[in-house]
Amino acid sequence: MRPLILALAASALPLAAQADTLTLQVTGEALATDGFTAPELTRDGWRISFDRVQASFADVSAWRTDPPFAADGPEIGGAALAFDGSHTVNLADAGGDGRIDLATRPAEVGHYNALSWQLAPAADGAHAGYSLVLQGTATKDGQEVAFTLRSADHVAYACGEYVGDTRKGFVTEDAPGQVEITLHLDHIFGRADLPADDAMNQGALGFDQFAGGGTHDISLQGIHLGHVGEGHCHDTTL
Repeated sequence: MRPLILALAASALPLAAQADTLTLQVTGEALATDGFTAPELTRDGWRISFDRVQASFADVSAWRTDPPFAADGPEIGGAALAFDGSHTVNLADAGGDGRIDLATRPAEVGHYNALSWQLAPAADGAHAGYSLVLQGTATKDGQEVAFTLRSADHVAYACGEYVGDTRKGFVTEDAPGQVEITLHLDHIFGRADLPADDAMNQGALGFDQFAGGGTHDISLQGIHLGHVGEGHCHDTTL
């Protein structure tokens, strides 16, 4: 397994999750670890396997809000718990349930039902200056293409409660909680198993334009990459 790339040594060894703690997790879901495979090919029919889905995060805070934050603007009001520092990880390396623990912090009891964070250019490393780097191989109709897609965009996300099979963010005196940053890669590449006129496919880049291989700079403008599970976020390009 390729080593996780972590900007801070402390992030590589998060505190063991115990009661009265909150753990920050991040995932690119199965599309990051398993790639785009039939029937979930890209919107233009490419199969993609990733060696690297590198994302850099900064200024992450979990919030307890009342009333719940509707992800309809950039400002969240309430009590904030900051996950200090920056974190750079390769989501293609996630094992098990596809999630990577970035950090664990002592937390007051309560429901952390909102999350703010930034996708920020990495300060150092081989891909310094880029907030998102996608490397891998794409295949279609016997053609095989090695590619690197990278974005230097700096995007702030303000998100409501995690939406998924189970609710998250609850810290009790007896059990820790988790909050999750979710990156939806199909918002970049689209999905062939969805209608061509689906709103996501209409906004997605697809892969045809990168079929020549090599390195390409991409913009995340108009691409709603960041989520909390299936929960929505308000995004602002900085």
